[in-house]
Amino acid sequence: MGKQAGAHIVWDWNGTLFHDNDAIIGATNAAFVELGLEPITLERYRALYCVPVPKFYERLLGRLPTDAEWQVMDEVFHRYYAEHRVRCALTAGAAELLAGWRSAGRSQSLLSMYVHDELVPLVRGFGIEPYFLRVDGRTGPSGGSKAEHMVRHLETLTGVDAERTVVIGDAADDAVAALHVGARAVLYTGGSHSRASLEGVGVPVVDTLQEAVETAERLAA
Repeated sequence: MGKQAGAHIVWDWNGTLFHDNDAIIGATNAAFVELGLEPITLERYRALYCVPVPKFYERLLGRLPTDAEWQVMDEVFHRYYAEHRVRCALTAGAAELLAGWRSAGRSQSLLSMYVHDELVPLVRGFGIEPYFLRVDGRTGPSGGSKAEHMVRHLETLTGVDAERTVVIGDAADDAVAALHVGARAVLYTGGSHSRASLEGVGVPVVDTLQEAVETAERLAA
């Protein structure tokens, strides 16, 4: 096997492999209505979005939402998103990149903060589940950080070395999670963050998934 045979990619889902920006913005604005907030544009969303999500709401409200407000907004968000995600598709070229990475003898997995029991059938429906060693979504309450999920995810992957692992995602939190476990990260500008907000993280930033895979290959070499 080649020099990069041990290279592993951990893919993010929302905003990375799954092009769901329209559903995300619509769900966010539906949640905002509950607090009497003005609708947010995609540009403003991408400039301000951060995790944990209550911190994002704090940037817009000027304060953290109360527990009751958060519960209502979270419920409205997920209900709206579930209704509208059906019109969303994989990011252009994603399936081909997944197939190509696997056919080159390399491994990949999927780690998302989206609810596990909803994530798995969604991934399966696109016919891409066989490309992954594992598909892990969130099983606990929403609003947390990805770093601890990344620890558990890699621990379950036999033969995957964090030092040869590259996380590809669209959010600063993906890079934080990668660094937390000693992996590398590449951030993609097509999702939840603007290029300007991603460039402050200190990892490679790319505009296409093709570039992301090419960069991951170099980083893991």
